[in-house]
Amino acid sequence: MVGERKPDFCIECRKATEYEIRKKACKEMIRDKEYELYLTTAICKECGCEINIPGLIDKNIRERDAQYRIAEGIISVENIKKLMGIYHIGKVPLSLALGFGEKTISRYLDGQMPSKEYSDIMKNALNRPEYMKRLLTRNKGNVGETAFKEAMKVVDELEELFKVSDKMLVNIAYIFEQMQEVTPLALQKILYYAQGIYMALSGTVLFPEDCYAWQHGPVYEKVYFLFRDFKYNPIDDNRFALLAGRAKDLQDKEKEAVDLVIKSFGKYSGKVLEAITHNEKPWMDARGGYGMNEPSHIVIAKEGMKAYFEEISQEYGIDSVEGLNRYINAMLSRV
Repeated sequence: MVGERKPDFCIECRKATEYEIRKKACKEMIRDKEYELYLTTAICKECGCEINIPGLIDKNIRERDAQYRIAEGIISVENIKKLMGIYHIGKVPLSLALGFGEKTISRYLDGQMPSKEYSDIMKNALNRPEYMKRLLTRNKGNVGETAFKEAMKVVDELEELFKVSDKMLVNIAYIFEQMQEVTPLALQKILYYAQGIYMALSGTVLFPEDCYAWQHGPVYEKVYFLFRDFKYNPIDDNRFALLAGRAKDLQDKEKEAVDLVIKSFGKYSGKVLEAITHNEKPWMDARGGYGMNEPSHIVIAKEGMKAYFEEISQEYGIDSVEGLNRYINAMLSRV
């Protein structure tokens, strides 16, 4: 197999030799157009000639396919699978929902290259829920009632998702990428600390949403409604496949602040983080006058959050994981 470095037969040396794996730039004609490709090669360590090793031809085929798709803006097989997963829809219903022949998606999954027109339809359906909704509505009679209802349910959920600000979505996507699992309760507290610490360090907000002082600590209301069905379980959400790769939209300073929170507060459960926030001035001030189990819907002022985290930074230092850990340990001693 490619990458295992076991000796293989070199035609020039007429014996089994050691080899190394390299990438080689080459120009090839595909559909009457020349492309510069970077293909994996195996080079004999004794004579420097290319040798054929098991799996190399198949790997080169996949590399040509992937690089051609990127060059021409053609959707990948993985993204077609992602489209199916997001909308909980099978190959035939998806083909019909998009206005294709019923076997079209199956052929694409087997490696057939889509036309640019059909590729753009699939890419738009993947990236724009409202576009998928139009297609589903237009082709409802062909799709089947069960598949139509399931896909439309997802569309409605996605439309709710995109009511959250782009900055909030990108931060959540980054948190999902960096943490193995996160519950809705823990996510709320990670977002709260990321916002407060970033404001204290930079003087500006990480995302525009207001935070509310609910009974169980600081909560971003729209985010709560997005994930409430997961209750106390880790979030496993196909909807966020739409945001894969979007974490690169975070600026370096923003990413640094979120990383600080993940590496410190991210080690604790949502219930532990809730207990810490109940002993912090921003939540306590907003909850003033309310009983312990009494619901409230009071905004935690961003300026109050900023001032609080600036204050604790003077004592503990919130620009390092070590400083935040000292702060967390001090707060846990009060719980």
